[in-house]
Amino acid sequence: MAAQSYDVIVIGAGPGGYVAAIRAAQLGLKTCVVEREHLGGICLNWGCIPTKALLRSSEVFHLMERAKDFGLKAENIGYDLNAVVKRSRGVAKQLSSGIGHLMKKNKIDVVMGEASLPAKGKVSVKTDKGTQDLTAKHIVLATGARARELPGLEADGDLVWTYKHALDPVRMPKKLLVIGSGAIGIEFASFYNTLGAETTVVEVMDRVLPVEDAEISAFAKKSFVKQGMKIMEKAMVKKLDKGKGKVTAHIEVGGKVEKHDFDTVISAVGIVGNVEGLGLEELGVKVDRTHVVTDEYCRTGVDGLYAIGDIAGAPWLAHKASHEGVMVAELIAGKHAHPVKPESIAGCTYCQPQVASVGYTEAKAKELGYDIKVGRFPFIGNGKAIALGEAEGMVKTIFDAKTGELLGAHMVGAEVTELIQGYVVGRQLETTEEDLMNTVFPHPTLSEMMHESVLDAFDRVIHI
Repeated sequence: MAAQSYDVIVIGAGPGGYVAAIRAAQLGLKTCVVEREHLGGICLNWGCIPTKALLRSSEVFHLMERAKDFGLKAENIGYDLNAVVKRSRGVAKQLSSGIGHLMKKNKIDVVMGEASLPAKGKVSVKTDKGTQDLTAKHIVLATGARARELPGLEADGDLVWTYKHALDPVRMPKKLLVIGSGAIGIEFASFYNTLGAETTVVEVMDRVLPVEDAEISAFAKKSFVKQGMKIMEKAMVKKLDKGKGKVTAHIEVGGKVEKHDFDTVISAVGIVGNVEGLGLEELGVKVDRTHVVTDEYCRTGVDGLYAIGDIAGAPWLAHKASHEGVMVAELIAGKHAHPVKPESIAGCTYCQPQVASVGYTEAKAKELGYDIKVGRFPFIGNGKAIALGEAEGMVKTIFDAKTGELLGAHMVGAEVTELIQGYVVGRQLETTEEDLMNTVFPHPTLSEMMHESVLDAFDRVIHI
C-alpha cells in the first residue's frame, strides 16, 4: 500500500505538537499527528494540569484550616485523598478529550502508534494494526521528555515515586523525602506537606528553586520551613536502602553521610528527552545529552526536520513548546516567523507561596555587565494582599540604569503566576521604566505591587 502523504507530520501531541499541527492546518497545510500514548502529552495528562488540580485542593484545604482568620467556622476539617486524585484525573481527562475535538475540527489526521524516521521525509508508525508508512516534506519532532532516573534511586511505584506515581499515589505519605527542589519537586513537596506529610527536601545546589533569583529563593525557603518542611541544601542522596514499608536514605551533606528513614521518596531530579528509537543519528541529527540541537528557528540541520518543546532543550515549559509550535508552522508555511527568546519566557512554580519570574536574575544581569537599578515591594504594603489574608510575599524588578529597559522581574506570593504576565508583555513590547511608571494600575489589586516595585527601583515608591 502506498504511503500516505502530507505537507506536515508532527510526532508527539503534547502542547507543542498539537499547537504546531493546528497552526499548520489553519495555514492550509495537510497535517498529520502521530502520538504513541495520549493526546495532550505529559502536560495535560501527567504534568502541568493535573498537578495544578491537586495543588488547588491543598490550597483550599489550607484556607479551610485558616477559617478562623476570616471570621469563619470550619470544624473537623479533613480530606479524601482518593477523591482529590479523582478530581485531578478528571480535569486531565476533560482537557485531553478536548484535544481530540480540536484535531477533528481542524481536519488533522491522528495516527496512534510509535513513530520512527527510516529516511528523510519518511515516518514509519507501529500501530495496533501493523506498520503504517507516511511521508511529508516537513516533519516536526515534539516527542517531549520523561523523568530522569539516577542509578540507585530508580522508582518502583511503591516506595520510590516519579511525578506520575505522585499524581496517582498508592497511599498518603507520612514521612516523605523529595529529591530535587526544582518546580516539580517543590510543587509535590508543597502539596503533600500541606496535607500533613512530614516532608524533607534535598537539593544538590546551594539553594532551593536554584534557577530563581537568589533573594526570591531565600524568601521561599523561609516560608517552606515555616510550614514545617525540612530543607537540606548542598546535599546529595547517595543511596536508597529499601526495606519493608520504609526507605533508608543515605544523604551526604557537609562531607558527611547521614541516614534518614522515610516511607515514601519522590525523585524529581530533572528530565531526559525522548530521542530513542526515532532513528535520529542515522539521519545526521545532532543530539546533546538527550536533547536535539537546533537553531533559533528549531531547525535541526536536516532539511525539513524540526524539533520543538522539551526534546529541543531548556527551558522545559509547555508555553515555550506551544510558541515554538506556532513559529515552526508559520516558518513552514512561508510566513514571517519570530524566534522564541528564552530570556522572555516566564517560569511559574505553583508551590505555597507561588513563585514566578521572567528575564535575568540580579546576579545574571550583573554578570552580563549591566549597571542595574533594583526595586522591591512587599505584599504587606498592599491593601488587596492584606484583605485576602495573603500578606507574605514580594515583587522584585531589575532595570538597566542607562536605558530603563526591564531586565528581569521576580515574584513570590499569592497569585504571582498570574501577575507575571504583565512584565512578560512589558519585555515583549520593550517597555521602559517610564512606560511602567506612567501606567495606571487598578486599585485595589495585587498588580499595584508591580507598579510600586518599578517606582522603588527609581526612588519613587509611595507605600513603603
